[in-house]
Amino acid sequence: MPLDHYVTLGRSGLRVSPFCLGAMTFGQEWGFGSDEKESAAILAAYLDKGGNFIDTANVYTKGHSEKILGDNLGRDKAKRSRTVIATKFFGTMRVGDPNAGGAGRKTILQSCEDSLRRLQTDYIDLYWMHCYDKFTPIEETMRALEDLVASGKVRYLGFSDTPAWKTAEAQMTALWRGWAPLSAIQIEYSLLERTVEGALIPMARHFGLGVTPWSPLKFGILSGKFTRANKGKETQTKRGDWVTSSLNDHAYDVVDLLIKIAEQAKASPAQVALSWVQSQPGVTSTIIGARTLAQLEDNIKALDVNLTKEQSNQLAELTKPTLDFPAGFVERAGNFSSGGSTINGQRFEPNPMAPKDDSDRF
Repeated sequence: MPLDHYVTLGRSGLRVSPFCLGAMTFGQEWGFGSDEKESAAILAAYLDKGGNFIDTANVYTKGHSEKILGDNLGRDKAKRSRTVIATKFFGTMRVGDPNAGGAGRKTILQSCEDSLRRLQTDYIDLYWMHCYDKFTPIEETMRALEDLVASGKVRYLGFSDTPAWKTAEAQMTALWRGWAPLSAIQIEYSLLERTVEGALIPMARHFGLGVTPWSPLKFGILSGKFTRANKGKETQTKRGDWVTSSLNDHAYDVVDLLIKIAEQAKASPAQVALSWVQSQPGVTSTIIGARTLAQLEDNIKALDVNLTKEQSNQLAELTKPTLDFPAGFVERAGNFSSGGSTINGQRFEPNPMAPKDDSDRF
């Protein structure tokens, strides 16, 4: 599958690349990442291959990420027109100002104006709420976002890192009131983080929301560079605790299997891990980060990796998550109504007209 094999984002008509370029590494203010020249080269290479979906946030590298995108896209009307730029609000850019962060109306409107200025554009294609704000009524958040869409400053909406129940409440609030609905969710999803399969992904599929996984390589752990052979050297990584806190025997078991399958598929461990995530039900576009041009080239090749059913099953079995109640119970009890089970001597046959799964509803 090429990078220009565009897919619609959820139920919307917005067409995006199967791999989204994550721009969190654009800028070096956080101690890791690419300088302006390297960032521009990565962006150009992604666009040249047909990519059109770019993800950033107001707080990434203290605003420098948005500024780099603005310098390379906002100033060029042709490039800006063909790209889908996604950015986020929620994180504060002014420490000490109680209204500089969160999901309140004042914060959202000001954050949007600031992002537009740094991006050097007059509209944002996809505006994410970066995280769940438990202090702000969801009606206030969704109304403020509706006003941004109505004004033309924002085209589509999404939630990132927000519980399924709150996302569902937000979506129903928007639908009931005739406001702009959510089109997608952004969640951490990888072979080492699959708990989202319990509620978030089923919720997204039910509502027709596109799923854009972040950290599909679990902060680089699934790239294959952290193995049992070099155990103890991971402290050299610039991402520190983000990596070391997730390295354990299970992680090394997964890396071992990735290396084995990568050899069989004539691919890299990172490509196998990315291919697995992108092939999961509900996933629309996986966010790939790249600190160097070489990393970008390697990651994009994952679109050409086709895992066999046996290889996919091996990875799925080794990384099978323990999901919160009632996920396991529902899976077992579901047979009562759809699998032809017997309850108290009464035979229940599946309804032949019922959808086989949530994907058949739309």
